[in-house]
Amino acid sequence: MRGGLLLFSNHWKKNIKKFQWVEKVDSVCAMAKFIINGGNTIAGTFSPRGNKNAVLPMLAASVLTDQPVTLRNVPDIQDVRVMLELLETLGVSVEKSGGRVVLCAAGLKTTSLDEDLCRRVRASILLAGPLAARHGSASVPAPGGDVIGRRRLDTHFYGLRALGITISDTVPYQFKRGALQGAHLVLDEASVTATENILMAAVLATGETTIFNAACEPHVGDLANLLVKMGAEISGIGTNLLRIRGVERLGAAEHTVAPDYIETGSFLTAAAVTGGSLEINAPGDALTLSVLEKAFSKLGVHWILSQDSLKMKNETGRTTLPDLGNFTPKIEDGIWPAFPSDLMSVMIVLATQTQGQMLFFEKLFESRMYFVDNLMAMGANIIQCDPHRVVVSGKSQLHGARLSSPDIRAGMAMLIAACCADGESIIENAQVIDRGYEAIDERLRALGADIVRA
Repeated sequence: MRGGLLLFSNHWKKNIKKFQWVEKVDSVCAMAKFIINGGNTIAGTFSPRGNKNAVLPMLAASVLTDQPVTLRNVPDIQDVRVMLELLETLGVSVEKSGGRVVLCAAGLKTTSLDEDLCRRVRASILLAGPLAARHGSASVPAPGGDVIGRRRLDTHFYGLRALGITISDTVPYQFKRGALQGAHLVLDEASVTATENILMAAVLATGETTIFNAACEPHVGDLANLLVKMGAEISGIGTNLLRIRGVERLGAAEHTVAPDYIETGSFLTAAAVTGGSLEINAPGDALTLSVLEKAFSKLGVHWILSQDSLKMKNETGRTTLPDLGNFTPKIEDGIWPAFPSDLMSVMIVLATQTQGQMLFFEKLFESRMYFVDNLMAMGANIIQCDPHRVVVSGKSQLHGARLSSPDIRAGMAMLIAACCADGESIIENAQVIDRGYEAIDERLRALGADIVRA
């Protein structure tokens, strides 16, 4: 067993440079690293930024109208910056002030996306549906993003083709609108981005579109709420059956992006593993947080939720909650309302600092778990069973190490591990974390972490 695991691990290490795309960054955002001295308590008051996975499709939705779309609580993260730059190359005017962004596509001059910018952000594919639906065509190079497993586009193409959009099979993909007609769709997977892409095209199609097995994550619902404000007719928001009655045109709208529950879960973890308490202002809706609480409570983390805040107190001696019959408990991700895959990495760190054993089952991405080698190098007691499952036995004393961030969520997990480790850690390729977390070093430092950017 051990030999097989070592072979598996060595194979990954040998090939990671071959398969991992290292993003290109602006000259002002060159390769960065974080230096963390662990052992400091992270505690205080925290305000989450807008949901990254909600704001990116909302930015794409701006091309559905020639009227201004105003978004508030927009996080200042690298993925948003790239998406805004991509929109500007199309001719969309962008005004940004703090967390407020105003977009207007009245002066759109092209529907061909810049290849270099597309390579830097996964959300570039979200422009295919709205550009083709309203402007007749789109030329879309292959999207980039984190390398956490195969991220297929088949469901996007199935839905858009059913609505009357022809798509080439070669890169860059050419999307051309015929007669945009509503359709009754059953998705082969509850893909978040495919649901969003199809939804944005369907709002301008003639007649009714139904999307069954639609993704129903909170950020999909938040996008739908923006589209309704723009004049779309959508029912079933928040469920896996969406009904869209097409309209002739959309108009101006203002919308506040919902708080990022992935960021909330990450900061709760950072406080918990360092022995801190945390109060979160405007944490979001109770239903979304209850999904997170089911998993956090298995690792001894609890909170009190009021209308305006979430309060988590420091709990010493945390232990894992066994399953009925004293069996090893399991945290597994899946489509909403299952536990979100984007929090699996930080939850594994939480398990290393909780007494007991926990099985983690990553069902959505075949490469997300590979980062655990870094935690093992820091002293974590982890058995990697296969690409999708790891068993964590805690509590372990972690030690500082030199690491490199492979993707946004694994990078955040490493950063949290470094905060509770003994000694100094250096996290290279840190700009990857900036793609999903705004000013992460400054905000952690304000809560007590010893972290600097170099």
